[in-house]
Amino acid sequence: MWSAMPPLAAACISACVWTASAAAQGEGGAPMRVASADLCADAWVIELAEPETVIALSWQVDAPMSAAPDWARERLRAWPDAERLIALDADLVVFGPGGPGRARPVLDTAGIETLTLQWGEDFGTIRANAAATGLALDQVRQADNWSRQLDARLAALEARAALRGWSPSVFYLSVTGGTAGAGTLIDAAIEAAGGRNAASEAGAVGWTQSDAEWALRVEPDLVVTSYFTAGYRTANNTGQRHSAFRRLVDTHASIEVPGALWSCAGPGLIEAAEQIADALDALVGEGEG
Repeated sequence: MWSAMPPLAAACISACVWTASAAAQGEGGAPMRVASADLCADAWVIELAEPETVIALSWQVDAPMSAAPDWARERLRAWPDAERLIALDADLVVFGPGGPGRARPVLDTAGIETLTLQWGEDFGTIRANAAATGLALDQVRQADNWSRQLDARLAALEARAALRGWSPSVFYLSVTGGTAGAGTLIDAAIEAAGGRNAASEAGAVGWTQSDAEWALRVEPDLVVTSYFTAGYRTANNTGQRHSAFRRLVDTHASIEVPGALWSCAGPGLIEAAEQIADALDALVGEGEG
């Protein structure tokens, strides 16, 4: 079973770098003014912050890889530049795992608090980042509730896998022709859905480069594609273009999982796992219980 969420304060210590000294309030007790500086941070600010406290989201919020709702796309734009963040008059700026970089000392001098999310590719990292963001935003109860819901959804996926009675093979294919092996967000989602990662079983670790031989190396029950649709643009679309990959997709059950759900270790990964589980439930083939 999936473990319960650790205490929020302890999770924040291990998960983030937070240069805050008090609860999430603006100057004089006014509502906090929150900005997000990149795509990964956007997801957590949108998930846990009160919308009225969010003054700016990253320049990536309109990108196909963003799952931002309409209200978020109407906010001002931010990026990890000290001058821009100071001009926004933010009380707290949330950064992805790359952090504020050279902007940090300038933001510290300006009295702007910062939160840097943890890097990781598993549900443990997601729990920790939920806790860290909730603490920085003074939304501890909401973050706690979110993580409890995550645990309940993971438990439901585990129960569905048990009822399924078999563990189908799942192969992930990016539009670039790359795949994802052990230790990736994709691997975590496939495992949570009750599948076996075909790339991992074939020896792949981490994210791989485009290699059409994968189409000959695996014989999955399900192919999961991502970034093939929803307006995502890349100069390298080998996954869509190469005949071997096209045959792999055309001759196997397949689904497209929106790239926005797992572009970072964010709140959307559980939905990606649920979409994979739905596809696994629909499979009819040898080995199904």
